[in-house]
Amino acid sequence: MMNPDFNTMTKDELRAYVVSHPDEQAAFHEFVDRFTEEASPETFNLPNSSAELQEVEFLIQQKLAL
Repeated sequence: MMNPDFNTMTKDELRAYVVSHPDEQAAFHEFVDRFTEEASPETFNLPNSSAELQEVEFLIQQKLAL
């Protein structure tokens, strides 16, 4: 059996492969590497009050609606 070339898979194909082959560490590592390199390096402080938490929830909902 030939090993698949994870580098040629789209993100959706790679995700589907990882889900259907949960014990294949090489696929999982490629998945994490690919999505980590695209992640924003920006970090945020944790909300310190319920008002800040509500603001964060609102911003998340706005982002999901896009």
